[in-house]
Amino acid sequence: MTRSATEVIRLLKSRANPSNVEGMARFGINTAGTLGISIVDLRRIAKQIGIDHPLALQLWDSGLHEARLLASFIDDPRQVSEEQAEAWASDFDSWDICDQVCGLFEATPFAYRKVREWSSRPEEFVKRAAFAILAGLAVHDAAAKDSRFEAYFPILAAQAVDERNFVRKAVNWALRNIGKRNRHLNQSAVTWAQRIADMESKSARWIGKDALRELTAAKTLARLKN
Repeated sequence: MTRSATEVIRLLKSRANPSNVEGMARFGINTAGTLGISIVDLRRIAKQIGIDHPLALQLWDSGLHEARLLASFIDDPRQVSEEQAEAWASDFDSWDICDQVCGLFEATPFAYRKVREWSSRPEEFVKRAAFAILAGLAVHDAAAKDSRFEAYFPILAAQAVDERNFVRKAVNWALRNIGKRNRHLNQSAVTWAQRIADMESKSARWIGKDALRELTAAKTLARLKN
């Protein structure tokens, strides 16, 4: 369905739900310019629109929270340039925008490169994006060799000392997802999680111990065995 950015934004504003905005705030979502539309509803709208790269760019430029989420759902990763990725990442102001857009970025040909580049960036949500992309790749890139993910363990350990909540949770997320990919990576992830847990940093200790609980859980090991 072909729509103009003006039409889509008008549609989004008609679906505004102020009561949801309060709930979003409790989950740490930045509510500036937020309409309170659920992800489920946004994905329904995205399905009606279909893939539309030019429209995605216009929606992002609107600055509206839900318009930016919708932009990530309808954009074409084959048409996303590194310049666009850098520009969008610099606009990240909330963990939900970051994580949803990273679902788009992980499908680009430069995804792994951005993990390395962004993992040492000072901005909280850009650094989070590095590990959100890595967490997604660990689940969705079935063709990737184990060695590709093993190369990121030292980066996870180096950045585990970042005390910022949204960064440490993303490091933990990536570590756990890599370790749940297969038995070999599970063993490697457990080893690195223990190293991280033994670090002096409070953030690193939390990341390592929390990851170890899931990576060594009977349920996880049983799934990997089967």
